Amino acid sequence: MVIMSSSLTFEPVLERIAEEIERTPGRGRPADYIPALAACDPRSFGMAVAELDGTVYGVGDWRQPFSTQSITKVFTLALDLAREGDELWEHVGREPSGNPFNSLVQLEYENGIPRNPFINAGALVVTDRLLTRTGDAAGELLAFLRAESGNPGLEFDEEVAASESAHGDRNAALAHFMASYGNIDNPVPGLLDQYFRQCSLLASCADLALATSFLARHGIRADGTRLLTRSQAKQVNAVMLTCGTYDAAGDFAYRVGLPGKSGVGGGIIAVVPGRCTLCVWSPGLDERGNSVAGVAALDRFTTLTGLSVF
Repeated sequence: MVIMSSSLTFEPVLERIAEEIERTPGRGRPADYIPALAACDPRSFGMAVAELDGTVYGVGDWRQPFSTQSITKVFTLALDLAREGDELWEHVGREPSGNPFNSLVQLEYENGIPRNPFINAGALVVTDRLLTRTGDAAGELLAFLRAESGNPGLEFDEEVAASESAHGDRNAALAHFMASYGNIDNPVPGLLDQYFRQCSLLASCADLALATSFLARHGIRADGTRLLTRSQAKQVNAVMLTCGTYDAAGDFAYRVGLPGKSGVGGGIIAVVPGRCTLCVWSPGLDERGNSVAGVAALDRFTTLTGLSVF
């Protein structure tokens, strides 16, 4: 239940969080398997909050573009769900995995059906299905994020995409394995190209907080048109809450109490349905691939404001 007064502004809350984070000694380590990410300063920190009317508050490096990585899985999920509805759930599950995000183990036990849309196997299925319906899943994603963020300058980072492709054997194995079960429609090389481009998107906390706002507006886009039904928006938020931070989702729900989605670039988006959306970025990660400072900042935000889904 939302208990924060509607007249309370977010600036003092964000400033207090930033001050507390600045005093935090341990920030984790950037992802080291992508050179462009490994070079990031783990003490960088930015945070933004977007209200439903498009007003954005920010602190720190909140306008600094960073590699969004798995955060984009939320948007491809919404874009495909809007097109095919419940048929999608015949090809990907809605349960937490309990395993690392790039695990092959569960796929064999479960006949090529990924446990949820946010582990890599599930995201590949969603991207594949969006590719079938649009002919250019990455392009569809980019156009959507440019429109929702109001930033026409958003672009993919071709260097990061190439680096991920060069180290993409595990994702290729996942895709080929699912294809052997008939759960991938498109040729795997083309699908992987789309997927790596999708994950390489550069965006700031401000961009992503705004772009996520349709989930706080129960499926309504920035221009007032409806992307998702209210029920579908609830579904996306529910899967974010239970699966959005991989095998740390239970701890994230316990500490933060909001639907959220992390990426190994150090970003995390979060949704307060009916009230606002957030994005926090700090590239130092914990052992599960989530931003150390990002989770701490969201924990403090819900504690200080009382904004939570619980």
